[in-house]
Formats: sequence, C-alpha cells, structure tokens
Amino acid sequence: MNSLSGDTRLPQYQRLRDHLAQQIAQNRWRPGEAIPTEAALSAQYLLSTGTVRKAIDALVSEGILERQQGRGTFIRRPQFQSSLFRFFRFQTAAGERQVPQSRILSVEPVAAPSAVAQALGLPADAQVIRIMRVRLLDEQPVLAEEIWLPHALFAPLLQLDLSQQGPLLYPIYEDVCAQVVARAEETLTAESVNDVYARLLQVPVNSPVVVIERLARDYAGTPLEWRRSRGHAEHFRYSVDIR
Repeated sequence: MNSLSGDTRLPQYQRLRDHLAQQIAQNRWRPGEAIPTEAALSAQYLLSTGTVRKAIDALVSEGILERQQGRGTFIRRPQFQSSLFRFFRFQTAAGERQVPQSRILSVEPVAAPSAVAQALGLPADAQVIRIMRVRLLDEQPVLAEEIWLPHALFAPLLQLDLSQQGPLLYPIYEDVCAQVVARAEETLTAESVNDVYARLLQVPVNSPVVVIERLARDYAGTPLEWRRSRGHAEHFRYSVDIR
C-alpha cells in the first residue's frame, strides 16, 4: 500500500496522475513497458477504479501513456525523427525525401547564458553542456544547431565521442544518461543570419533563415534540452490541415 504525496487540495486523480508521471520520469517503467493494471493501482493506493481510470485517462490524453486493446496500458515512446519535415523539405532531385546527415562540431561544458538558464529552469550561470552540430545533404549544410543540456543530468556525454554514436541524440540521452524526452514545444521564427551561422550554413551574412526553438521535457515536465535549429529559407515549408 502506498500513500500519495503532493498538494492535498488537489483532487485525488490529479495527485495520482502527478505521482505516476514522476515515477515514469524516474524510469520506474521504461518506454514501451506496461504499467500495472487499474485494479492493481486501485489496490496499491486505496483508490476507486474510477479515480485511477481518470488519472490514466489524463496521462493518455497527454500522450504519456497509450492503451493497447486487449494488452494493457503502456508507456508511450514519442517519435521525433520526422519533426523537421513539418518545416523543411529535404528532397533529392527526383523528389524523394532525404534525412540530413549529422556532424557534431563541439561538445563542451559552459556557464549557461541567461536565456538558456531561463529556458531550462536553472539558476543563472549554472553549468550546462553545449552541443554544436550541422545537418547536411550531399555534404552541403542545411541546418545549424545549438543544443543546451543541464550538466547535472547529461555529464556522461562529455566522456563520449558523439560523432561515433549515430545521427539521433535522443536515443543517446536515454541509453547513456537515462533521460527520456517525452514531449517538446516548438516555436518558429525567422531572422537574418549572423556571421557565425552564415559561415556554418555557407550563406551570406544577413541571409534569411528559419529558426526552430525546441524545449524538450521528460515525462514529469522537467526541461531536458533547449535547442535552436537554423535552416536555409529555401528549404522551408509549412503546411497545416484545417478542418
């Protein structure tokens, strides 16, 4: 039997929802793994099945859990691999989709600039890890990215050669640091590129670029990563299905 912590002014289903989300963020269950049944959770926390079901429903609606007919309720693993294709069109001359290659330029510990500390919910000048990388098509840079991570959570990355670990960072975060990105918020803007990113993207200074800011969080909502991806405006696309 377990008791729920948290603000006792909140409804019990909300406290259970928050408790389960925290357990998931702490790897009590791994992505793709089933959580206990509603009956088991009811017995464990001495709550009605209706209260448990309402908490599970909330986590399902948030995309943290998913129900599989006849099998149970599982930790959902988000798919981020195709997110860039919502904003950029990367294609061959024949019109086939291409996935840009990844080239790590640097990985270093630094003091967090104020905007980074604010985004990640860290104290001013907290230690963070900055990753610089470019994404390329046919050896031509199409995206330049700066990626910021809390040092306390991602220090093991400093011992790795990330250039030898594959093009996707989130599986590395999970395998090496036990940090799972569960969801992300993205903001789209445009700017004139400065000399640093003009050099990385091989475009003239003040050329227009599209900027995607992404704040990635774990299952409990704690910020894990803040990144800025700057891309050639010529590759930019935006589409939305309005019903």
